[in-house]
Amino acid sequence: MRSRSNSGVRLDYYQRIVHRLILAHQEPVTGLFPASNVNSHAWIRDNVYCILAVWGLSMAYKKIADQDEDRAKCYELEQSCVKLMRGLLMAMMNQKDKVEKFKMTQSPFDSLHAKYSSKNGLPVVADNEWGHLQIDAVSLYLLILAQMTASGLQIVFSLDEVSFIQNLVFYIESAYSIPDYGIWERGDKTNHGEPELNASSIGMAKAALEAMNELDLFGARGGPASVIHVLADEAHKCQAVLQSMLPRESNSKELDSGLLCVIGFPAFAVDDAQLIHNTKDAILSRLQGKYGCKRFLRDGYRTPKEDPTRLYYERWELRMFENIECEWPLFYCYLILFHAFQNDKRAVQDYADRLEKIMVRSEDGILLVPESYAVPQELVGNEYQKPGSQPREVVGRCPFLWGQSLFILGRLLQEGFLAVGELDPLNRRLGAQKKPDVVVQVVIIAEDNEIRDKLAEHDLHVQTIAEVAPIEVQPARVLSHLYTYLGRNRKLGLTGRKSRDVGILSTSKLYSLKDRIFAFTPQHIDYEEYYTTRDPDLLASNFTTNLAFLTNNWRHMLGRPTITLMATHYMLDQDKIPLAMIQTMRKLKSGYINGTRVMLGNLKDFLNTSAITDLSFLGSTEDGYPDRLHPDVQTYLDEHLLRSFSNRSTMNLRGGQLRPRHLRRRMSCKGAIKKTRSINVDSDNLGMEGPTPLTERRLSSIVPPPWLQANKQGHVSVFATTPEEGPTSPPQLGGELGLRENIYPVDPLHSRSAMDRRSEFVRQQEITVPKILIQRHRAETNFADTEVEELIAMLRETENLDDQGDILQYLVDTQGLDFNTAGLGLKHKKDDDNASGMLEEGRVVTVRDLLKGLYEKACQQKLWGLVRHTAGMLGKRVEDLGKAVTDLLVRQKQVTVGMPPNNEHTITAPLPEVELRQLIHDAYGDDESTAMLTQELMVYLAMFIRTEPQLFHEMLRLRVGLIIQVMAKELSRTLNCGGEAASEHLLNLSPFEMKNLLYHILSGKEFAVSSVARGNLSIVSCKSSRVSKKSQIGLGDPEGEDALIATIDDRQGQWLRRRRLDGALNRVPRDFYSRVWTVLERCQGLAIEGRVLQQSLTQEMTPGELKFALEVETALNQIPQPEYRQLVVEALMVLTLVTEHNMVPSLGDIIYVEHLVHKANQLFLEDQRKVQGDATLCCAKLKDGKEQQQAASGMLLCGGAAYICQHLYDSAPSGSYGTMTYMSRAVALVLDCVPKHGEMECAIS
Repeated sequence: MRSRSNSGVRLDYYQRIVHRLILAHQEPVTGLFPASNVNSHAWIRDNVYCILAVWGLSMAYKKIADQDEDRAKCYELEQSCVKLMRGLLMAMMNQKDKVEKFKMTQSPFDSLHAKYSSKNGLPVVADNEWGHLQIDAVSLYLLILAQMTASGLQIVFSLDEVSFIQNLVFYIESAYSIPDYGIWERGDKTNHGEPELNASSIGMAKAALEAMNELDLFGARGGPASVIHVLADEAHKCQAVLQSMLPRESNSKELDSGLLCVIGFPAFAVDDAQLIHNTKDAILSRLQGKYGCKRFLRDGYRTPKEDPTRLYYERWELRMFENIECEWPLFYCYLILFHAFQNDKRAVQDYADRLEKIMVRSEDGILLVPESYAVPQELVGNEYQKPGSQPREVVGRCPFLWGQSLFILGRLLQEGFLAVGELDPLNRRLGAQKKPDVVVQVVIIAEDNEIRDKLAEHDLHVQTIAEVAPIEVQPARVLSHLYTYLGRNRKLGLTGRKSRDVGILSTSKLYSLKDRIFAFTPQHIDYEEYYTTRDPDLLASNFTTNLAFLTNNWRHMLGRPTITLMATHYMLDQDKIPLAMIQTMRKLKSGYINGTRVMLGNLKDFLNTSAITDLSFLGSTEDGYPDRLHPDVQTYLDEHLLRSFSNRSTMNLRGGQLRPRHLRRRMSCKGAIKKTRSINVDSDNLGMEGPTPLTERRLSSIVPPPWLQANKQGHVSVFATTPEEGPTSPPQLGGELGLRENIYPVDPLHSRSAMDRRSEFVRQQEITVPKILIQRHRAETNFADTEVEELIAMLRETENLDDQGDILQYLVDTQGLDFNTAGLGLKHKKDDDNASGMLEEGRVVTVRDLLKGLYEKACQQKLWGLVRHTAGMLGKRVEDLGKAVTDLLVRQKQVTVGMPPNNEHTITAPLPEVELRQLIHDAYGDDESTAMLTQELMVYLAMFIRTEPQLFHEMLRLRVGLIIQVMAKELSRTLNCGGEAASEHLLNLSPFEMKNLLYHILSGKEFAVSSVARGNLSIVSCKSSRVSKKSQIGLGDPEGEDALIATIDDRQGQWLRRRRLDGALNRVPRDFYSRVWTVLERCQGLAIEGRVLQQSLTQEMTPGELKFALEVETALNQIPQPEYRQLVVEALMVLTLVTEHNMVPSLGDIIYVEHLVHKANQLFLEDQRKVQGDATLCCAKLKDGKEQQQAASGMLLCGGAAYICQHLYDSAPSGSYGTMTYMSRAVALVLDCVPKHGEMECAIS
């Protein structure tokens, strides 16, 4: 026997262990590992982890291969890895139809199976008999495949297999929005088979996408055809969602030890060192025990209290598993690897010692890792009393191969046989290190010489499309079309990429195709699609946001990002280049813009420094001509090269003079658009203005449409009461609608002058019927064709776009969008020469075509209210609505649309675009403008949550309807105008100002409104609160006395405003929901607006669980008034203080939270009477008949919501007259359990 070095002897020892414990179980035919001796099923996840020890050992041998037998051992171990990885690949390729189907449906029943037969690789359970959808398992497979390929193993043999793996990349690329069953195959922890979004799956998918990107599956011997392509934006979306979720695992699991594989080996999916640290600490502090870590809180698996006869748990029994969950030594193996990669030797040694104590020795002295440790049945009682005190016993498999394999890897690292870099040849572990700043390269290209010259006047020198040749510039949709050819394979029946989405990271690269080079403009400025791109300010603002985004997220890519922008005729404003554009370009020239480093230059100068991707997959490889372009691609490119940036002509409505004889007819459809509005500012009732009697709303079926009434010029119709001169009787039906205050009490003295001042809004004196009245009155229309003729003739003559809008709205309501107007409206014009009419070269001209023309004109003239309305009628969509909603949902924010309390719809899961738009349409009925505005706001909310997630802390539901109402309220406050005027202003804000106003409302910053040209408003931040708050808009400033009152009022309303904003945004104090949980534990239930939160919720859910927070949120959402909701939240906070200071052992029966608020209001009014405070003017008046009558009719004098005095809403929380003080006194009085006498320590002082 020849001598052998010590290291060789030690490796031989590990080789024997690996052989005996792992390789001995490998099936000779398929290469898969069965779960145990009695169970032949092979799980993808467990199989991949099992083979890691074999792979590690093979690399250790490769390093010391001083003799032939070592090289042989090394090769043998490597081939075992290849055999297993190919076995799994064959099993998955047998299910290729599922991969194809899943790209479309993303349904759990169409997913790849999670386990196969280890004997023949075929499925072992049916699609619906198991939680097969486990994205983390497929992702783990791809990640390890990439790492092994990078280490030199050849696993993939043919181009067909390459296509299949490319399709597996599509399979996992939407992981951030696909709920799955997760690493423990359970989904929701009650195990009822409901999938949920799992952070561990998303993290693993992100790692796999990054590892696969630009990877050649044939290793060093491959060519362009064997390279895998990943769109960088998909990996980034997974990262963003992952970062927003950690350390939470999912809705039902607030923490999970499985996250250790995401923050450390093998995924290394988190780039933020602090977040890695926080997640690990959370796991150690709440899940670590003597025998390993618990998988998650209240995990009943294999505990003595679990009922083994059924798969699922009852909701009430989850509480029984608390403190007796099984502990898994597997996680110590993860922690050893985690610290070995961090190079923290002390921690590695610490966990190695702990692990040694709990491992089991086999008869021949080998240390085995058991699956888990449970509390023995007879010791359960003691463990409940003192968690962690009782000895546990092994349950489950021993050895547990997943853990054993990781244990061996840890040993090889500890003893120096492997360096960490060898287990991570792709260097994923370095992701969290600091990177140098990214420089973003910006190229501006003019559409033609005319625009180039216009830019040159401002000292900005750019090239035209013609001048950048041979580099070709295309819109993003061309790139997205080219990517659909990726991964197509006729033999396997795979059709390539389905998603049409290409994000900013993808369009910031250059692309080479044979000898051509392409640059693509970003997707969001594709002007054909969206009206928001017609606003230069918004484009400029989005552009700077995108620059910042690129700086922060340009990772793992060679070269710098290059943004290509087109300056087109579309962007011109009255033939001038808009100021916003010029200012942005000037900043770009300076080299810094909002803290981002940029370089402005020409494309050819950036060729050497840009990231360039090769689009080689467009060759006809399947036909045997890899060097030729695919014929379809060739024709597509030829067509598109010419047409991409051509202008489209618009239909022109001919102008003319308005004729007096048409005036009567014009009155009949005057205000048609306004009638559809439903934003409600002043009152409870949608579309109703101020205190007009509510009965009209009930009569919608009987009231004839206003255009059937004889309309004389001077006569103002019954419905036309504007807020200032409405009848002042209070509403009689308030009770059933949940009263909302009317903040603008009618003041008869000022009403006349107000009317005179409002010449701008004369149109409102026309018929403003509440929206609900307008149904499609096809049946009762008495108009004959002649009327339609007259209308169309008038349409051709009027210059005013608003009038055109009203006429078209009326035509759509009565005739429909596809009504043919050709040749109509000519009768009255026999004497005119140019009787060409609406008949353009004999074409059919429908109402839809006329609307399109109007939309184009409104866009050019920047009449945003009309643009939104016509866009809604034409069914135009807002940029990527589905994507925006998904962005909000996957960051654990639910979205509601519609106006509370009656037609609010909650969106809890990502929906296809069509369904979303239908849902929004249903929520707002015929109100196209608000429906469009809702879509627009959702896109802005998604932008903000991507760039400034901190704005959304402590908010669970985004109620878009409420946000719209609050925006209108805020405008009416700053502009000092009535509700209807404010909603008009709101709908007329340009997209940029709308985004700006939303930002100010989300961040709670003060703002003022200044008016700019053409009646557009602009929102400006306020530095000093007193002076600039008075609006500078020209509605005729209130003089003298009024002005004084206005400034004083502003200072007063600030707490009311804060409560209203926080209530509308559903913002709550930190740890609010988990504190409510502790209150709920001590009482029978909490009643809020008739919804009772039962104590049993604490049996089912843990305090930090998202599902619990949503239960509380649903109850609070029953309250229609935002400021009242905030007082209820404050009352709940006082209750939490009572429990946290352990004043009383139990809070008794069901607590009615509103009682506390009303009691506090009573105490407040008593105090106000004593000190003669402000409230003595309204609610604290001495009782007399008049006050009784007011209260009965449901209107408080001061207009406070829900019978609470306006002045209480406006009190600061702290201080001796603060709301918290009154709430605490109310709690002491209302709850029987608080002792009435004796000393108590005061928690709120």
